[in-house]
Parts: sequence; C-alpha cells; structure tokens
Amino acid sequence: MTIDSQDILNSILASLERIDYIKPGEIPNIDLYMDQVTTFMEKHLQSSKRYPEDKILTKTMINNYAKNRLLPAPDKKKYSKEHMLLLIYIYYYKSILSIGDIQSLLEPLTERYFHTNSPLNMQAVYEEVFALEKSQVEKMKQDVTEKFKTASETFPDAAQEERQFLQLFSFICLLSFDVYVKKQVIEKLIDQLPRREEAKKHKENA
Repeated sequence: MTIDSQDILNSILASLERIDYIKPGEIPNIDLYMDQVTTFMEKHLQSSKRYPEDKILTKTMINNYAKNRLLPAPDKKKYSKEHMLLLIYIYYYKSILSIGDIQSLLEPLTERYFHTNSPLNMQAVYEEVFALEKSQVEKMKQDVTEKFKTASETFPDAAQEERQFLQLFSFICLLSFDVYVKKQVIEKLIDQLPRREEAKKHKENA
C-alpha cells in the first residue's frame, strides 16, 4: 500500500478553501413545511457529506430536536427562518457535542433572540459569528500544514511503506488531539452558560 501524504494534504487544504456557510439571504423569507426544510438543507449542505448516501437532515431528526428542546415548535407545521438558523447550528454542533450540551448552548440563545423585534436577533447573531469563519480559514490551513510537517518527521528509521502509514497515523493523532482538547474547552465554556431560568429572567428584564 502506497500512501501519497502530500496529495492528502493538498486535498485537505483545497477542502478548507471550499468551506462556506449558508447565508441568511439564501434562506427563503417564507415559512417552510418539513419537506421543504429537509430539501433546502440537503441542497445547501451536501458538500459537507462524507458519503453521497449520508443524510443531512431527516424528519425524524427534526422531530427529535424539538422533543429535546433544541428547536422551538413550528407554527402550524411551518418553520421560520429563525428555525432554519437554529437547525444549521445544530447540524454543525451534533458531530462534536452531546444533545445535552447543544441544548445548554442554544436555550439561552433561543430565549433571548428567537422571534424578537430587537436589532440584535437570531439573524444578526448568526451573521456575526459565521462571518468569523473566513478569517479563520488561513489560520487553519497553516495549522494543518504545520501538523503535517511535524508528523512527516516521525518514524524516520522505519521501512518506507511502514513509515508512510505511521506518519499518516501520527498526523491523524495530532489532529485528533487538537479536536479533543478544544472539545474539552468547549464543554467547560458551556458549563458556564446561563441556564434556562436565568435566560428567561434576562428576557423579562430586557
């Protein structure tokens, strides 16, 4: 087995260049039924799939999110743009956070900014935080490249084929450790978030 690590790195860097997010302006300004929601998400997030048969969002998933209080109930079976924004957050969070942590993270956000007439609403918050994404891409590319170079210096005395595998394994370990540490930090930050009652109190006093 021959592993072309440089090709792997180039592919990763190219994929980072293609990272994008759904702009609020791309979401219809009319409320959507369930089927329309899943179709929209499938179309706009398909580039993030690992395998073609993977599902971005299903009816069962959406119902479970509502059941677990990650998502406010739809109005007459229709989902607003704010519902869509929350579903996008959930889509990204669910790969690294537990349902309980996502609930703790989104409840204060929903309590304060869902269906509010204030200029600081769900869309404004979404636009602000996702706009940070592009500024981070170059930093991420540099970090991945540095980890790749570090991994490429491991196991210098191993036979070529074995060395290629072990260096790739080292690269994966470095990336995994980075994710693990950041996940720990995220969980500690979530533990500091205001709980549901505090968020309600804030909204009532606003």
